[in-house]
Amino acid sequence: MSHRFRTLISVSDKTGIVDFAQALIHIGADIISTGGTASHLRSANIAVQEVSEVTGFPEILDGRVKTLHPAIHGGLLGRLEVDNDTMEEHSIDPIDMLVVNLYPFESTVAQSECTFADAIENIDIGGPAMIRAAAKNHERVAAVVDPQDYEAVISELKRGDGRLTPATRLNLAKKAFAHTACYDAAIWAYLRSSDDDKTLPKEYPVGLRQHSDLRYGENPHQQAGVYTALTGGTGAVIGARQLQGKPLSFNNIADADAAMECALTLDPTACVIVKHANPCGVAIAATALEAYGKAYATDPKSAFGGIIALNSAVDGPTAASMIDQRFIEAIIAPSFDESAVEALRKKPKIRVLESGNLPRTPSWDLELRQITGGMLLQDRDLASVSRSELTVVSERAPTDQEVIDALLAWNVAKFVKSNAIVYCKDGATLGIGAGQTSRVMSAQIAALKAAEGGLELRGAAMASDAFFPFRDGIDTGATHGVGVIIQPGGSVNDEEVIAAANEHGIAMLFTGMRHFRH
Repeated sequence: MSHRFRTLISVSDKTGIVDFAQALIHIGADIISTGGTASHLRSANIAVQEVSEVTGFPEILDGRVKTLHPAIHGGLLGRLEVDNDTMEEHSIDPIDMLVVNLYPFESTVAQSECTFADAIENIDIGGPAMIRAAAKNHERVAAVVDPQDYEAVISELKRGDGRLTPATRLNLAKKAFAHTACYDAAIWAYLRSSDDDKTLPKEYPVGLRQHSDLRYGENPHQQAGVYTALTGGTGAVIGARQLQGKPLSFNNIADADAAMECALTLDPTACVIVKHANPCGVAIAATALEAYGKAYATDPKSAFGGIIALNSAVDGPTAASMIDQRFIEAIIAPSFDESAVEALRKKPKIRVLESGNLPRTPSWDLELRQITGGMLLQDRDLASVSRSELTVVSERAPTDQEVIDALLAWNVAKFVKSNAIVYCKDGATLGIGAGQTSRVMSAQIAALKAAEGGLELRGAAMASDAFFPFRDGIDTGATHGVGVIIQPGGSVNDEEVIAAANEHGIAMLFTGMRHFRH
């Protein structure tokens, strides 16, 4: 090849780097490198010039300073047409390609034994500075940060007589800036969590890394992918092992996440069935089989094509009961025993996700929601109410069983789109009304769902995610014989609402908090 070019290589992830460097030399590259990478390349008999030979300055401060030098950054940033005289005056040779990936900060801090000092030492300074310099000057310099790009880069260099096209250098620059942005976001997230900072930040770097492509989004005409957040864990669905079934769709992932989020807040053994982002059946019981049966009985029609989540292991009898259902999109649970796996193989199209054990109480984090031109940020809704925090506002106090049912209904309402009404009894939902613009309409729909399933509401608990503005919701519940109503309270018409409960002999509990879910 007629064109020789200088390449600086300094990588933490050495996957494929020897083959890449050898291919570069065959094309016409001179290799510059730093300590560990230089030793790795030399062990493969690849000729390397140390960075310290280029700078005339040794690595100092235990390696904290090695590439932060005008000979390096001038070589990366220099514009040959504009800066040639200055570069010659200071003996700065151009660098045409930078191959860098950064200290493994994320994997380091993920280790349980990692100390704060360890984390700080794994913050790369020289690497991001070089990447940004090379990417800024992409009209001349190629910034390669991903080992998966090595093969394509070599192929194009061979076709282009040792040169990359402007379009390729631009694409590499975009990838490079995304790489450093995500790296900084991961560091910010770690530092923020290190002192349990729960303030709303003035600036919030969002680091997302593609996990996988999806066939399409909510609808076939929409592109979609799954991305992992650098500011949090991998999550139940993203981190789950898929045992069988087709790849998950956009809607499968959203519904599975909502189902498992709800299941993890319930005790002891819980089953949650979600359809179109709303629970359509929830139950707690001593066994997974019983919990599933009670949850499914709430609304078999809506459960068709739903997502099932359990917070405990799935055994053979439970799996066998599930596959008797007409159609299931996916099942997610911490584990499946051998008999469950065998039973589910009879329906190979069912997506089966093994999440592993997940914490029942999710860690605190901010929740982001995209809007046109920006984001809404808020604390995740992790608040709950204990029995001792409930206020009895009615003349009749609830029985112990009514309180238990009321708390289950209240916990489920938290995961139902507002306006939400949930009827519960004996550890299971009986009817769920979701997403209506009228709260009384949600109450009526929930009652219709119960009636459709042949479920008796007499003596049931009725939960509302926000206060009742008028007594009509109470009257609807009374028509169906509910025994206790749990709601936040706080309406200007609370006296009228409480009077309606007393009139019907219904016990009423105030929680003092609401759970809107939009």
